[in-house]
Amino acid sequence: MNKLFVVFLFYFVVSCGGVEFVYKNDKNFINPLYQKTKVITSGTDLSFINSYLPMFFGESNQHAYILKININEKKTKRSVETNQTTSNLRYELRFNYTLTSIKKDCITYQKEIVSYFSIIPKSSGYNYGADTSLEKKYELAIGDNLNQFVSILSDTNIDNC
Repeated sequence: MNKLFVVFLFYFVVSCGGVEFVYKNDKNFINPLYQKTKVITSGTDLSFINSYLPMFFGESNQHAYILKININEKKTKRSVETNQTTSNLRYELRFNYTLTSIKKDCITYQKEIVSYFSIIPKSSGYNYGADTSLEKKYELAIGDNLNQFVSILSDTNIDNC
């Protein structure tokens, strides 16, 4: 019985030799703008973005960068019924990011990231379900867009003009 246990343990240890850990590289966790950036938003006023910015970029009094985020929204009616009511709306949110270095006084990075989502309005008046769903989709689109931007920045040298 002892020999069988040793053989089993040996095969178990050998079979786990090629396991690679997903979070082996800490590079994916680094946000080069965290606690170093003053963020200015313009364009379409999205209420959720102000609650997400401190989470992504932190709060600090000493800034090395200025990040300007210009947000443009476009609504497209994708499906119109015979009585001219919209049965499907597509929202397009364009986030134009411009990163400026305060020390070098130059633009170090520019990027446009587009987010899309669709919604099916349920009534012409106030509809709690449709309005809550729209707010949640805005929130998800903003979070996803900011995550994409930070992910791109972690692989980019932002100190070159």
